[in-house]
Amino acid sequence: MSEALVTDTSASNSKGRSAKKTNKSSGPGFFARIAIFLRQVIGEMKKVVTPTRKELINMTAVVLVFVVIVMAIVTVLDLGFGKAVLWVFGGNVSGEQ
Repeated sequence: MSEALVTDTSASNSKGRSAKKTNKSSGPGFFARIAIFLRQVIGEMKKVVTPTRKELINMTAVVLVFVVIVMAIVTVLDLGFGKAVLWVFGGNVSGEQ
């Protein structure tokens, strides 16, 4: 049988107010946090592996092929929706006015 996670004493002491911080020096200071952040950034940058020339060319080709495929799909959809709108609203296809 599972009991409630909140005990009677903590539930009765809760009056709906948030707890106030009385101890400001509980964590590192502003400049210490900046220093920690910069150390972590440098540590992560050391983990970065530069791709070889062959890998770079391969990845570039994959991206370019993907972009061309997406462009073709968007072009076909655009032309299709354009034709559908002209058909629905009876637009002047010849361009004469």
